[in-house]
Amino acid sequence: MKALLIGGTGTISTDITKLCVQKEWDITLLNRGNQSKRLPDGISVSQWVLDINDEAAVKARLEGEFFDVIVNFINYTVDQVERDMRLFSGKTNQYIFISTASAYQKPRGHYMVTESTPLSNPHWGYSRDKIACEDRLMEAYRQDGFPVTIVRPSHTYDHYKIPICIHGGKGSWSTLKRMLAGKPVLVLGDGATLWPLTHSRDFAKGFEGLMGNIQAIGEAVHITSDEALTWNQIYQAIGNALWVQPKLAHVASDFIVACEPSYEGALLGDKSVCTVFDNSKIKRLVPDFTATIRFDQGARMAVEYYLNHPEAQIEDPDFDRFTDAIIKAQETAVAQVRREL
Repeated sequence: MKALLIGGTGTISTDITKLCVQKEWDITLLNRGNQSKRLPDGISVSQWVLDINDEAAVKARLEGEFFDVIVNFINYTVDQVERDMRLFSGKTNQYIFISTASAYQKPRGHYMVTESTPLSNPHWGYSRDKIACEDRLMEAYRQDGFPVTIVRPSHTYDHYKIPICIHGGKGSWSTLKRMLAGKPVLVLGDGATLWPLTHSRDFAKGFEGLMGNIQAIGEAVHITSDEALTWNQIYQAIGNALWVQPKLAHVASDFIVACEPSYEGALLGDKSVCTVFDNSKIKRLVPDFTATIRFDQGARMAVEYYLNHPEAQIEDPDFDRFTDAIIKAQETAVAQVRREL
């Protein structure tokens, strides 16, 4: 079977590409070729070095082509979805759109999330844009038969990227470095919020099972691990992988957002909300799907990568200062209240 993957070398998509090749899919990647080094030697794929935003060039390259499945890993707006429908209508039996589990209702009506949980996120424009994309694609499915499948990943990670609850613009290394130095690190609230983390290899198993799956047409499905840990447990697992006891500074998400509003979406619209996913739908559509990589195992793989690759150890002095300032402000407030009582 033939598949066209737009992107194909990111956090989620790299392991999907690898698994599809192992399963003998005929894979073509459409991207700008900037991250091909993420694919190991021996992975045989065709590559169209194009920018998906160059609609005329992509349309010309599609002439005479047909794919069983087309997946776009880098769509974020309705305009991009409209472009894809123009390009790929009549060119595929299945178009898979990557949405996001952050689109689910905030604040949560019920702790258990199913695919029928309402989509509403007043805190994050990114999530609202994904919801609008879903609405447009499902309209096209209902009215014109456009063969869409919607996939909603939650917090998915690989060994290139250790998952933490808050970081700066340069990634997670600043937090790992603070742990190694015995400095406190920021944790949301009391750290007791349940949060699922899914390794990209596990995500790939569910995703590949949806590709070419006729029962997935017109459906929205999330793919996550059944393991839900508290942020305290997540940071402890990272500390264990680093062979240190992490010092956790618990700070309310509202306070962090008040100090730096740009964190509203990622915190109030996502990571500070207690989340447990019901994965029965993906297991029904892909009966052999199960997530088998525990987070403590995944954390060890990611930490090992960071420690062995100096190029991944990107300093972030701005986030370091922000962390120190937030912790100091909270300590100062506590001291002041105690003096006044």
